[in-house]
Amino acid sequence: MSRSFMNRKNRTAILVKGNWQIAGSLAQEIISKYNVQIIQKPSRGLVMIKVREGARKSVFYLGEMLVTECKVQINEYLGVGVIHDDNAEMAYNLAVIDAAYNACLLETTAWEKTLIAEHERIRSREGKEMASVLKTKVNFTTMDV
Repeated sequence: MSRSFMNRKNRTAILVKGNWQIAGSLAQEIISKYNVQIIQKPSRGLVMIKVREGARKSVFYLGEMLVTECKVQINEYLGVGVIHDDNAEMAYNLAVIDAAYNACLLETTAWEKTLIAEHERIRSREGKEMASVLKTKVNFTTMDV
């Protein structure tokens, strides 16, 4: 897995889908060494969920989703953490991790192995879940009337 794989979107997905203690320990590593300024305390809000309809390719809003958002700054680099539901601690941790990556802090290079290993655990877990679901799948072509 290349460094380009570990962009913000993929990194956040791994941290959110995986073991949340990983995000806590990575953020704590930065908090213990750097001055992390809170720009926006974790706060709840609503965001609209945009969906593209498949046949006509039209866009519509499915509804609203509760999120918790936080913004921090390390040196002059901003970090943003957004997570669905009400979880101030996770939003803060994600913001600290994002700021650390934006600041290109040395610690982030050591995190790559941890994040890649967690990504593999998530893929394995999701594969097992899919296999479990597929066991119950009905094959309609074999059903004779």
